[in-house]
Amino acid sequence: MAFDLHTFILGVVQGLCEFLPVSSSGHLALLQNFFGFNQDGLLAFDILLHCATMLAILIFFRREIGRLLVRWTSGLFSRNARQTLEWKYGWSILLASALTAAVGLPLKKTVEKMMESSLAVGCGLLVTAGLLAVVPLWTAEENTLSEGQTPRPRTEISLQLRAVIVVGIVQGLAVLPGISRSGSTIAAGLIMGLAVGEAFRFSFLISIPAVLGASLLEALKLFRDGDMALPVGWFWAAAAAFVLGWIALKLMHRLVLSGRWAYFGLYCLLLGSASILAALEIF
Repeated sequence: MAFDLHTFILGVVQGLCEFLPVSSSGHLALLQNFFGFNQDGLLAFDILLHCATMLAILIFFRREIGRLLVRWTSGLFSRNARQTLEWKYGWSILLASALTAAVGLPLKKTVEKMMESSLAVGCGLLVTAGLLAVVPLWTAEENTLSEGQTPRPRTEISLQLRAVIVVGIVQGLAVLPGISRSGSTIAAGLIMGLAVGEAFRFSFLISIPAVLGASLLEALKLFRDGDMALPVGWFWAAAAAFVLGWIALKLMHRLVLSGRWAYFGLYCLLLGSASILAALEIF
């Protein structure tokens, strides 16, 4: 299959940035503007890259997803199964996903305009930098416990309606390029009282319905318009997005549990500032 360097770079960026708290959409927008790509002609390619990284999530959380599907489905037919945590957790994911759609879908045209503006993307990256700067305030306690100490108890997310609502809304707002979906939803979960590991898990599990739904809607629209063409080198780009996405997800898991957010916040601050200065032609 044909190989194209520019297309491959977009796949690499999607794989590395989709799960790390640095906004893959912001990076893709900046690169597409830099390469001079037509955004309308890349919709099918964007869908493909997001599906590639979503596959990494499905594999990473395969045990949790399998258990949730089996027990939540059982709850549709069994009263006893409705007493399980998985039944409540499944509904939490569906509620958060519905809120994401309600917030994110009306922003579609705004997102398309922002994707073409380095200034807008830069401002979004600064928002992400700010979020990452405050995350340590909620992770410091768990990361500094002495041996033998136990963290203060935190309720499971399936029982915290407020956390589900806030995280779902934040994920909807994170469609804006430059705002990291993973960083903002994990930060929202922590602020709402979730343990670090639970905030990480819920953040990525609710991304599956969001990506599937958005990809399906866009694919149907492209199919109706007869615009399903993919750029040269799409296969290698998708493969890179999947492999690097898997690696980035494992890295993100370790970083979240260890509370190492400062480096990403600094990176988003520098990139966002550079994007704004470049857009304003200050340098």
